[in-house]
Amino acid sequence: MKLTSALLFTLLAPGGAAALAAPPDAARATERCEQEVSENLRRLRGRDAKEVQFLAARRVVTPGSDDETGIRGEGRYRGANGAGVSFSYGCAYDAKSDSTSGVVLRESGAQRAAAAEKAFDPDLTNVSPQACESAAAAALKKLHPRVGRINFGSDSRRLQPAESGRVEMTGAGSVERAPGMNLIPFSYRCELEPRSGRVVAISTKE
Repeated sequence: MKLTSALLFTLLAPGGAAALAAPPDAARATERCEQEVSENLRRLRGRDAKEVQFLAARRVVTPGSDDETGIRGEGRYRGANGAGVSFSYGCAYDAKSDSTSGVVLRESGAQRAAAAEKAFDPDLTNVSPQACESAAAAALKKLHPRVGRINFGSDSRRLQPAESGRVEMTGAGSVERAPGMNLIPFSYRCELEPRSGRVVAISTKE
């Protein structure tokens, strides 16, 4: 009886072990995690991620260590074309530093592809594949002053978004380093400014 009373007093005392091991605030953990997920969505999709909503019924809060809580759940946002895009998320919240880490974000397959395609819709009026290939040819001629032929495969051209609103173009071809030599395959990558069509970066790899 004495042992039981002493243990009960320790657990209830303000400075007791129970007070020191109090779990993190689940509401704060949820708020910080979902805030970070929203910011990641906006960084990923920009203005195409609108009206981000989290489904409370699908949220799972899992206490970890004394200071850490895991949050998992699902949500939706309205894409640029008005269609809803579903996603799942997860992160860890550290109460001691009031910070999140290990944020994981997954969009549903078909909707993710549609959102990504819609997000990358630059004005290609002034973007010329020939400008990129001319820059690649000039770079190859610097490497091989006696270059013979340079061929580009038009079917290998690929366009995708790059940093700062630029357009990235990649492709492949073959180069004759000097007259009479065998053709060597190469790949190239360039970045173009969509408004002016100017090539701002070029690299080749043989």
